Amino acid sequence: TVAPPGITVVGTGSAKAVPDVTEWSFGVRSEADSAAAAMSENAAATRRVIDALRAAGVDRDDLRTGQVSLSPRMNEEGGIEGAQGVLGYTASNTVHVTVKGVERAGAIVDAAVEADANEVYGPSLRVSESDEEYAEAVDAAFDDARAKAEAIAAKAGLTLGAPVAVVEGGGGGPIAYGESA
Repeated sequence: TVAPPGITVVGTGSAKAVPDVTEWSFGVRSEADSAAAAMSENAAATRRVIDALRAAGVDRDDLRTGQVSLSPRMNEEGGIEGAQGVLGYTASNTVHVTVKGVERAGAIVDAAVEADANEVYGPSLRVSESDEEYAEAVDAAFDDARAKAEAIAAKAGLTLGAPVAVVEGGGGGPIAYGESA
C-alpha cells in the first residue's frame, strides 16, 4: 500500500482554567478491645464527621464512603511464654468529599477535623466544567498544525489543500494535508 502524498504534522494546543472544585478524603480510625466495639465506635465517629460536613454545606450527593476496614492489633513481643495474640482491633472508614468552590475548602476541613476525622487526604483540585477550555485547546492545536503544514508546504513549493485526516489524541496525533487544493 502506498500512502497518499501529503504533509503530516502534529499540532498542540492548551487552555488555562482555574480549578473550582476540591476533593478531599477524611478518615476516622478507631481502636477497641473487640472487633464489634471498634466498628461501632468507628461508625459513630464517621457519622459525626458526615453530619458535620452536611452542616457545613456539603450536599449529600457530594459525599461517598471511600473505604471501610477492620484489622487486629497483634502483640508482636509475645505474652506469657512468648505467645503472640490479639491486643485489640483497629477500624477505619474514609469519606470522600467533593467541595464546589475552592474558597469553602478550609471551612470544610475544619468541620471534619472538629468532628473526629483524624486523617485528612487532599486536596485534589479540578475544573468542574471543562468543555469550553477543551474546545479552546482543540482550536489552538488545529491552528498550530495548520501553521506548521503551511510553513512546510511553502518551503517545498507546494500548495496546501484541505486536511485529508485529522486524528485527535491526548498525546497528539498526525494531521495530514493534501499536496494540492
